[in-house]
Amino acid sequence: MTLGEKLNRLTELLLAMNSIAVAFSGGVDSTFLARAAQRVLGDRVILVTASSDSSSESEIAAANELALLMGISHVWLATAEFSNPLFTANTAERCYYCKRDRFGALIAWAKENGYAWVVEGSNVDDTADYRPGMRAVKELSGIKSPLLEVGFTKQEIRNLSQEWGLPTWNKPSAACLVSRLAYGIRITPEVMHQVDLAESLIRQFCQGQVRVRHHGSIARVEVSPAEFPKIFQSQAAEVIVNGLKKIGFTYVTIDLLGYSTGSMNAELL
Repeated sequence: MTLGEKLNRLTELLLAMNSIAVAFSGGVDSTFLARAAQRVLGDRVILVTASSDSSSESEIAAANELALLMGISHVWLATAEFSNPLFTANTAERCYYCKRDRFGALIAWAKENGYAWVVEGSNVDDTADYRPGMRAVKELSGIKSPLLEVGFTKQEIRNLSQEWGLPTWNKPSAACLVSRLAYGIRITPEVMHQVDLAESLIRQFCQGQVRVRHHGSIARVEVSPAEFPKIFQSQAAEVIVNGLKKIGFTYVTIDLLGYSTGSMNAELL
């Protein structure tokens, strides 16, 4: 199927839904899906962003700014996954329990407010990694993954986003803060805040992808190898080490392989 054919098919799917609540994170995929829905359905689209302690301050700001830029109504919905012990136990199924709770709340909100469907932005590339959260989408009624259903790849989404003038077209891929935790470390608001602070500190020196993987007392920092010289400078290294120790880490390490998406899943695959 050509890119044009995929776009036509997406238009057909969105039209058939009539009114849509987009599960909106402000990332590449959900922003593209939001714009696609707006082009087809106009004001029968609303953006709904789940709000909990697993969202970073930068993600919150980005979602607000993008919603304003696109001119689409936007609401924040407080979700309660942190009250679910199956989620906070941080097993390999953590994403499943989180998505089940979050999407369940979004579906209920959509029904109460007159929206026929919730849509979320999974794409074909997401099927290549361990994504238990996608199982939750399949199990729930009232939510669809139109980009995945049509067969859009990440690069196709980026290409169309650039063509449409969306600022997210070249935005680095992102994941929630929980993805930084080694399995088995209890998920708490305090740990989420610790990771958020650590990554914010390192972003003072690095412009690309930054991940601080939380291994209890050890912080494993992932950045692009091209940015190693920036953090190995004596002044930067001192600021990073002292800063991360101040917020609770005992040891600060650099992963010599550099940034890798889903690296916490290495032992599962």
